[in-house]
Amino acid sequence: MKKRILGFWEIWNMSFGFLGIQFGFALQGGFMSRIFQTLGADKHDIPLLWIAAPLTGLLVQPIIGYMSDRTWHSRFGRRRPYFLVGAVLSSIALFFVPYSPVLWVAAGFLWILDASINVSMEPFRALVADKLDESQRTYGFVVQTLIIGIGTWVASNLPWLVSKMGVSDAADLGVVPDSVKVAFAIGAFVFLLSILYTVFTTSEYPPEDMEAFEREKKEKSSFVSDILNNVGNMPTTMKKLGVIQFFSWFAFFTMWSLANPALTEHVFETPAPVEAHYDMNVADDKEAYDIANTAFQKSSNLVGSAMGVYGLSSMAFALLLVLYTSKRRINRKYVHMFSLFLGGVGFLLMNYASPENLKYCFLLIGLSWGSILSMPYAMLSSSVDPKQMGMFMGIFNMFIVIPQIIAALGGINFVSGLLGDQAINAMTVAGFSLVIAGLCNLLITNKNAISYQSE
Repeated sequence: MKKRILGFWEIWNMSFGFLGIQFGFALQGGFMSRIFQTLGADKHDIPLLWIAAPLTGLLVQPIIGYMSDRTWHSRFGRRRPYFLVGAVLSSIALFFVPYSPVLWVAAGFLWILDASINVSMEPFRALVADKLDESQRTYGFVVQTLIIGIGTWVASNLPWLVSKMGVSDAADLGVVPDSVKVAFAIGAFVFLLSILYTVFTTSEYPPEDMEAFEREKKEKSSFVSDILNNVGNMPTTMKKLGVIQFFSWFAFFTMWSLANPALTEHVFETPAPVEAHYDMNVADDKEAYDIANTAFQKSSNLVGSAMGVYGLSSMAFALLLVLYTSKRRINRKYVHMFSLFLGGVGFLLMNYASPENLKYCFLLIGLSWGSILSMPYAMLSSSVDPKQMGMFMGIFNMFIVIPQIIAALGGINFVSGLLGDQAINAMTVAGFSLVIAGLCNLLITNKNAISYQSE
């Protein structure tokens, strides 16, 4: 079916829900490690506490992709029912995360939060391929990236902003500060509102032949056999993109899980106070702990704010691509390669950063992030069967979550440990990982994936 060419605002409306999704991911990525540390987690244990995130993605995204491919609702279409369910669950989880009384409860909430966000996120990727003519695919994914950049920057600055407005960063032992609680509550509200905006401003194409669609659903084999069959027969380009994704997402999982302990310790010199080093029954020790903890919480705000710059630069990068790809084709392969190189340099420069120039490291990282969120999906969408777009987008997620699982199960600690015990070594590992990811783009040879060629 020939799809009509959509205008900017139509593409904006169908992508706007990603603002809320990214509020959820940015608050999770920027501040979950801070919450874990506040509740007493050792920095070496943090990656393992994060394992819930990739595991839920591994399980949830292929299932949701499979289900949404086989869904049609007369009012809400194919993908939008999943947006809505994921938004409600994510908003509830976001609100309650910072109220976790102990570490295992926070880890459990992360599991629920990530699973809920994934229910909304995967169908958004498929919606671009559903709605847009192939000549507009890159443009559509780049508009999504623009909205993601806005969400990342705003959400990453929320704790700093509400702190500046007078909400306290101080808190008792094992209690998350009010500034974080207020930020997560705002995030929950934005998540739900932005998804509702997309649900009610966007329509979807129905199956061309409804009777054939229903008959095909009944005739198809089981979910497990469909997944295994598609994994075994995935296109060669998809496998090559998977190698790039592996090293890219290993790097970003390292950043999300360990940037806060690494940068508060190395750049701001205010590591999280260790409870065992203080006798809370001694007045001087309690005062010393309170001073150290408040300094850690304030520097964590600044780390989060600096991380927000990667959302801002990814937004600027996406805006340039929107303007360019609305009229012209680009070489996706080389754009992605050099963007990943720049991100790798940003991570490596953290070893020499000061509190004042840390934001420039994240500016470079944002260029790679903007590309990661658009170029691989644009290349993939030109390489798979449109009828199975949701399924393949879900399977493609394996190349995102497997490196994160490996990193969480000790990969980060092992590789960074080869360089020494300092937390900043994890950022060095992330830098080299992005450089390797960039080089792997040389594997891509499919002309349609590199730059869509119209018939």
